[in-house]
Amino acid sequence: MVRNTGSPRADAESDFLRARRHQVLSTLASWMRSDAAKDSDRTLSFTEVVDALGRRGERSLGVQLIPLDAIVGSVDKVRDFDRRFRPTSDRSRRRWEQLALKSRQGHSFPPIEVYKLGDLYFVRDGHHRVSVARAMGTREIEADVTEIDTVIGTEGIGGPRDLEGKNWGLRFLRRVPLTGERRAAINCSDPADYHRLAEMVEAWACRLMHEEEAYFDKPTMAVRWYDEEYTPVLELIDEAGVRGPDETGADAYLRVAGERYRLIREHEWNRDVMQKVADRGRARRR
Repeated sequence: MVRNTGSPRADAESDFLRARRHQVLSTLASWMRSDAAKDSDRTLSFTEVVDALGRRGERSLGVQLIPLDAIVGSVDKVRDFDRRFRPTSDRSRRRWEQLALKSRQGHSFPPIEVYKLGDLYFVRDGHHRVSVARAMGTREIEADVTEIDTVIGTEGIGGPRDLEGKNWGLRFLRRVPLTGERRAAINCSDPADYHRLAEMVEAWACRLMHEEEAYFDKPTMAVRWYDEEYTPVLELIDEAGVRGPDETGADAYLRVAGERYRLIREHEWNRDVMQKVADRGRARRR
C-alpha cells in the first residue's frame, strides 16, 4: 500500500524501502518454486530476445501511453531491476527517492524511451521512472516507442529459457523460409525438433529435385513441402486418428513419419501406410 503521511520526503523514502522489501521477498519465494517460476521473475534482455527472434527492421510509433505491466525487459539494466522493475540493490536509492519525491509533489516527467516487440516493451531510457511509477500503483506511462519487426513472434515468452525454443524456430525458418499462415502453422513442442524437421524437409526436397530433374530455391522448396507433403500428410494423420491429444501438427508429422519409415523403409504416404501406423500404435497400447 502506498503510504501518505503528509511528508513527501519521508514517504518517498518509504516507497523505496517497500519496493526493495517486496523484491527481496519475491527472490526468497522464488527459491522455493520451480525453475520455470524462477525464470519468469527475471528481467528480459532486449539483445537476447532480438537475437532469438531475428530482427528485420524498425519504425517509430511516436509518443503514446503504454501499460506498465507490459514492460518486461531492458536494453542495458537487466541486473538493476527485477521483472516488475523493483530495484535489486540500494545502488540507485538516492536517484530513485528523488524521482519518487518529485512524483509525489506533482512534477511531470518526459516520456521514457522503449522498444516494442509484439506486445512486450523494453526500456531504453527511463528505468527509474518505470520503477517509481509501478511502486506508486500507476497503470500506464507515456513512452516514445520504437517498434522492432522480428522474424519470429513473441508469443509464449514467459522468461529467458523460452528464448531457446524461439531461436530453434528462427534457425528452422532460415533453412525452410515459410511465410504467413504456413509459417505460423509450424510449431514444435520440443525446440530441438525444429532441427530434425528442417533436415526432413531438405531431404524431401532433394528427392523431389532428383525425381523432377530440376533445381528449386529454398522459398520454393518450403512452399512445395508444406503444400504437397506436410498438409496432405496431416490430413491422413487426422483421418486415421493417430495424432496424440497434446501433439501439434509438426509433432505428429515428425513422429508418424518416423514410424512410417521404420515400418516400410520407404518415403511413401497413403492410407494403407497410415493404417499400419495406427495398428502399430494400438498394439503398443494393449
